[in-house]
Amino acid sequence: MKRREFITLLGGAAAWPLAARAQQPERMRRIGALAGVADEAAMQPRYAAFVQGLQQLGWAEGRNLKIDYRWAQGRADNLRRHAAELVALANDVMLCSGGATLAQLLQATRDVPIVFVIVPDPVGSGFVDSLSRPGGNATGFMQFEYSLSGKWVELLKQIAPGVTRVAVLWDPSIPAGIGQFAVIQSVAPLLGVEVFPIDTRDASELERRIAVFARSENAGMIATANPAIVLHRELIASLAAQHKLPAVYSTRDNVVSGGLVSYAADFVEQYRRAAGYIDRILKGEKPADMPVQAATKYELAINLKTAKALGLTVPASLLARASEVIE
Repeated sequence: MKRREFITLLGGAAAWPLAARAQQPERMRRIGALAGVADEAAMQPRYAAFVQGLQQLGWAEGRNLKIDYRWAQGRADNLRRHAAELVALANDVMLCSGGATLAQLLQATRDVPIVFVIVPDPVGSGFVDSLSRPGGNATGFMQFEYSLSGKWVELLKQIAPGVTRVAVLWDPSIPAGIGQFAVIQSVAPLLGVEVFPIDTRDASELERRIAVFARSENAGMIATANPAIVLHRELIASLAAQHKLPAVYSTRDNVVSGGLVSYAADFVEQYRRAAGYIDRILKGEKPADMPVQAATKYELAINLKTAKALGLTVPASLLARASEVIE
């Protein structure tokens, strides 16, 4: 072989690895996404915002990212099984919604990073050491601060001024349930309201207790934030309609299902913000050092059809503040 030909061949060979490296696909990262009680229709806009947030940060499904989605459909056995499945898939990071979902993921792994959304009391529930320094493998976004619970009482009095007795649907077995009820109980006397707690964990008992409570005059209802409220939202809305109970809810989903009014954090916005935390973790940051953040955006949803059925006139001031009005 002539010297010139050899040098040309050598130069070409040296270029081969460079060309091969240039054509290699990006490293594929995996996210496991687990939802506990919200149905697929409710989750679609939330996940869409999450994916859009990731895209804005340079992540694209099929190119450098794979997302494994699971819905537990409100069943504890599904939640445990899906949590174990997602851990077994060796995802780089997890995204989860709600306190019950986070609890199951933390039981399944203390190693895989977790970003949570819509969790009411992560410190009181033992999920993180503190808001500023979570300390473990989980961080994310709180559903609300307990002071919001007092605003539900104020909202109920604004939309139904005659209400003096309020059934508070809660779950006394979780710290978030106790915290919400404590605030409602402290605010209620200032607004001339007497509260009556009703446990939401048993659907048949819930139905019976609401029926008994509704026999009293000037009755209303507050549905606090807990998984059973989402799981039984259609039942609760139908019971409120059947017994003519003005009710305030802790999620927009309840209003879509026929509830009167809700005041809650913007869950879609929380999923969008979660994309930023996922991005930071995939780039090397640790959940232990990333502070848990409070909700920054809240939405007021009003169902005018339900208000009309209850014989209520929604104040113009509330309509002006509403993020969504269902007619």
